[in-house]
Amino acid sequence: MNDEPALVVDEEKIKKCAHGGIPLTITSYTLPHEVEVYITQVLALFLKHADCEEFKDYIEYCVLELAVNAKKANTKRVYFFEKKLDINNPEEYKKGILFFKPETMQNIDHYLAIQRERGCYIKVIFLNKKESVIIEVRNNFVISGSERARIYDKLVKARQYDNLADAFSQVLDDSEGAGLGLVVLVLMLKKMGLDESCFKMCVTETETVARITIPFDHKKISNINELTNAIVENVKELPQFPENIIRLQKLVNNPRSEMIDIAKTVAVDPSMTADIIKLVNSPLYMPPKKVESIISAVKTIGIKGIKNLLYSYGTQKVLGQETEEKMMLWRHCYKTAFYAYNIVRNFSKDRSILDDSYICAMLHDMGKIIFSKSAPQLAVKIQGFCTEKNIPQVTFEDVTAGMNHAEIGARVAEKWNFPAGLVAAIRYHHDPLAAPKEFRSLVDAVYLANMLCQIEQGNAVYEQLEPATLQSFKFEGLKHLETIAVRLFQGFEKNPNDKPK
Repeated sequence: MNDEPALVVDEEKIKKCAHGGIPLTITSYTLPHEVEVYITQVLALFLKHADCEEFKDYIEYCVLELAVNAKKANTKRVYFFEKKLDINNPEEYKKGILFFKPETMQNIDHYLAIQRERGCYIKVIFLNKKESVIIEVRNNFVISGSERARIYDKLVKARQYDNLADAFSQVLDDSEGAGLGLVVLVLMLKKMGLDESCFKMCVTETETVARITIPFDHKKISNINELTNAIVENVKELPQFPENIIRLQKLVNNPRSEMIDIAKTVAVDPSMTADIIKLVNSPLYMPPKKVESIISAVKTIGIKGIKNLLYSYGTQKVLGQETEEKMMLWRHCYKTAFYAYNIVRNFSKDRSILDDSYICAMLHDMGKIIFSKSAPQLAVKIQGFCTEKNIPQVTFEDVTAGMNHAEIGARVAEKWNFPAGLVAAIRYHHDPLAAPKEFRSLVDAVYLANMLCQIEQGNAVYEQLEPATLQSFKFEGLKHLETIAVRLFQGFEKNPNDKPK
């Protein structure tokens, strides 16, 4: 989202991001009044769907204060650049800051125009995680050490105030306009029952990031966990894998099995046979010539490939693809799988996860697909459970709309005896830093592939990607990753064999 062209509040998109753990980003270069209004409208809806509506007025002040400060920081960089002053040099900083405010205020349109030309952005990012709402304001200039020290000094001072009267009674340094605002921000957090640890200022290689974290209360977290348990217990109407798949699983797990026996068993199922031959002839395997027999296909894929295929094939048979909603979900999964496989093949140091990356990405959103399959029967059961346990309606709506879908999908995968790595990829595909160390490479690949799909849809931006995940691959900065993403998109669109029918 950005301030060009006209801004339209899309509640359905906001709801999807709030429930699905997808970052929602608003980008502006000059932060005009209409964008500030738009930010407050989006914020109100996001907090409503994240069940934090009672904090709206406090958070609105904090977000706008941080956004305005980010805009001022960008203006300051442009001003110092024009004056040929080094903002990181203490003496030159003192010289420049003396006239910064009056000169920029008198000619603000000029400096804002330069900010736009130079791509000096302000990004406001909303993210609803399982146990907290995170709101970030980012700008693509790194604050200097002296600026950081002044900000931390204001935050330390803010701890001693209990109300605005105390703050105003002190003479605060307002030479740059941000001092009192940060103090008020901390006081707003206190009114929400939060302390200053819920507000952080940090820097990356290219950005300054101001982050507010609003933890959910223990009761809400308990309700979400209880509801998740109930959903997993009530998916008993989902059948086990078909008998032919279970028979094949036993066969491939038997070290004495011959490829010819596996191929003969596969051949009994024409649909599975077609899928395997289609997969072998796709860009994932790139055979030197077209594979037409099931025996050749099974030999090409190998035992591990057949094992993985059975998880995917069985899940699709159980969960189905018969509705438009499910077809859209599966298409996203196919694209994520294609991206994950190619990212690992070309950029990962750990090639042992190549086949696993495809299947893990294919099934990463099975928690969402379970809801699509089971509703409305499951919804009726869970609604009754909520009434019995006095769980608020809004929590029921949150969970059934997709919140905690990663955990729900992982629990069902455990119920179906999926491998630990596959379960981890489903559980942590939105939170790779929390993944067990032994599965981190696999989860990183699925997370990155999924995020690239979200970026394509406008739900996220490259700057939101986890730096630690990017470091695990060989990307030469975000521009390089953007180029790779375009190639992946083009590759997927050219290959109908990698899409559901």
